[in-house]
Amino acid sequence: MNASALQAKKDSVKEITEGLKSSKTVAIVSYQGLTVAETQELRRTLAEKNAKMGIYKNTLVRRALKDQGIEGLDDLLEGPNALVFSEDVTSAAKILHKFSRYHEHLVLRGGLVEGKPVDAKGLKEVAKLPTKEQLLSMFCMVLNEPIAGFARVVNSINEKAGAEAPAAN
Repeated sequence: MNASALQAKKDSVKEITEGLKSSKTVAIVSYQGLTVAETQELRRTLAEKNAKMGIYKNTLVRRALKDQGIEGLDDLLEGPNALVFSEDVTSAAKILHKFSRYHEHLVLRGGLVEGKPVDAKGLKEVAKLPTKEQLLSMFCMVLNEPIAGFARVVNSINEKAGAEAPAAN
């Protein structure tokens, strides 16, 4: 093997390793059958949410997983696959799940969610979770509800008192 090919493989393993370290979600998808335009559309959509899709040889992915001490994904690495790295837990899973519903050739195989191996069903469950922004919004609503309820009670008492007050002549 020539030196440049060996260096390219080392660079790929390093890139995969960095993706594994910096990502909260790593999805393994089968993309065989997608057109170039569909693949570019998927990459563009993922990039909008700070996710990155890369196509690597399965042997290089296995080496990077072994170097990181990650087990349980070897059976997912059969045939042509792509890895999707995401810094957010849910955003890439949501995009992939939605895209796979409209493009039958994109198949979710499984991956890692916060360092734990999951299968395709697990990725779909992650896709159904609310985003961080949605969770913060729900939390704010929960915090705001007691104050809003108190304001409604005070307002209804005020309206009731205003309706019962005699009219001034």
